[in-house]
Amino acid sequence: MKETLLTLWQDVWPNIKASQPLPTGEGVIDESAFSTLEVDKVFDAVNYATTTAGQAVLYRSLTQPSDSLEVLHAKQAAVQELGDKPHLAAALTALIDHAAQQEGHFYRLLFGNFLGSFTTAREAHEIEGYGYAQYKKGVQFLLDAVDHVQAIEKPDSAYLQELFATISNFADTRSYSLMKGPVYLTERGIQCREERRGSLLPAVVFVPRILKPLLLVTVFALYWLISTFAPADMRVELPDQVVFLSPLLLLYFPIIGGFDRDKAIVPLRGIYRSSAAVGETLDALGQLDELLSFLKFAEHFGHNVVLPSLIDSPHHRMNLTEARNPVLSKAYNDYVGNDLALDDEKLLLVTGPNSGGKTAFCKTITQIQLLAQIGCFVPAKTATLTVADRIFYQVPEISHLNDGEGRFGTELKRTKDIFLATTAKSLVVLDELSEGTTFEEKMESSTNVLDGFYRKGNSTVLITHNHQLVDHFVKKRIGMPKQVEFANDAPTYRLVEGISRVSHADRVAKKIGFSKEDIDNYLAETK
Repeated sequence: MKETLLTLWQDVWPNIKASQPLPTGEGVIDESAFSTLEVDKVFDAVNYATTTAGQAVLYRSLTQPSDSLEVLHAKQAAVQELGDKPHLAAALTALIDHAAQQEGHFYRLLFGNFLGSFTTAREAHEIEGYGYAQYKKGVQFLLDAVDHVQAIEKPDSAYLQELFATISNFADTRSYSLMKGPVYLTERGIQCREERRGSLLPAVVFVPRILKPLLLVTVFALYWLISTFAPADMRVELPDQVVFLSPLLLLYFPIIGGFDRDKAIVPLRGIYRSSAAVGETLDALGQLDELLSFLKFAEHFGHNVVLPSLIDSPHHRMNLTEARNPVLSKAYNDYVGNDLALDDEKLLLVTGPNSGGKTAFCKTITQIQLLAQIGCFVPAKTATLTVADRIFYQVPEISHLNDGEGRFGTELKRTKDIFLATTAKSLVVLDELSEGTTFEEKMESSTNVLDGFYRKGNSTVLITHNHQLVDHFVKKRIGMPKQVEFANDAPTYRLVEGISRVSHADRVAKKIGFSKEDIDNYLAETK
């Protein structure tokens, strides 16, 4: 089970991007794949969540995507239900919008810094005064969430039912009872109404306001009794009484306010911050916001989107039509869609010149796989795929000074780690292989590596300029060769059948101003 947001935020102010990818072999994506897949950009593309909690849940989903077909089917069913029931989606939108207005008070209560009596809060994490207003506004956030969920029509999908139950059942917890009040301060510590029931022990009732009418009336009543029934020669006249009481009134605020802050508000926020029930309820709110974010992404994307058909299979499969990149398609409305069919043919060999779209295509299919595994819509006309237990994306790495193996060894270590963690249900993208060695050794090493992945049975996609390597596998009737298409010396960003045997290196050199002619001109200018 994933850590709750409150657990992630224990020692820091709530941070949307607090989640981190798991080590290689433990999660669906690791740190290297996280970086190469540009998960932060994918998050920006699909993030329509309203609350901080919703955005943090969405980011956590992308960082640590699910590999459970059952969980993803349940999540898709919830998205589908919200799409089919506009009134339910509208009710949840109202709930989330209200939560977005209040959650800042909740975070300030749990994580804010107290400034003192006569200071003004200027930052989001600052609490002015003794914290009474902050406490009332903060606890109201979850109290209102419970009330709103209990008033909404119960959903049919199991995933939504579970989220509703988590929030609604918070009303049966100790934390909810403390938030609702009254709160009792006893020699045994802080107690709620249920814990206090039947107890004869003395207790102070915490009321979150500085003015305590009963306390003030009691103090003045005692003073009146003493001054009234005292011997005549000890009675104090009214002007003298005012002079006597004024210092006491000045002391009232720091004594009462400080007591409530230190003995009630600070301990209570510690209880809430460490409460599993509070953490689960906050997560459930965030998960509802995440589902609504998926619907908004589908509405605003501007191209075909679909909830992918997730199937069970002994090895990884992926079938896409008109698949578009979720990041680039938002920036470029005319971004080209491509088809892909990875079924029993488990090796895809992509060749083509530089800047032709090979990397963009491979990021498209891996980012689509990632979106599918958080229960989101994917940018395609149709999509059928299995759930990948691992998504790896290897790119050329530069060796470090303390790495005695050089560039070849650095990349080969990464390839080995991927290979050992890969199963038949994995999706692996390899951007070139065996760099930093001779052509002959590169051919031999690359052939061995690809043959190993092929025998493992996973889906493997190779991006390469090495058409001889592709020829080798095609002759063995292994692999599906695709090349990026060019027309009029410009890329169309479509993938077509075949093997590219050109690099267009001179075109790229001319584009950046470093062709043979450019070099000759630079040298001529320096004479």
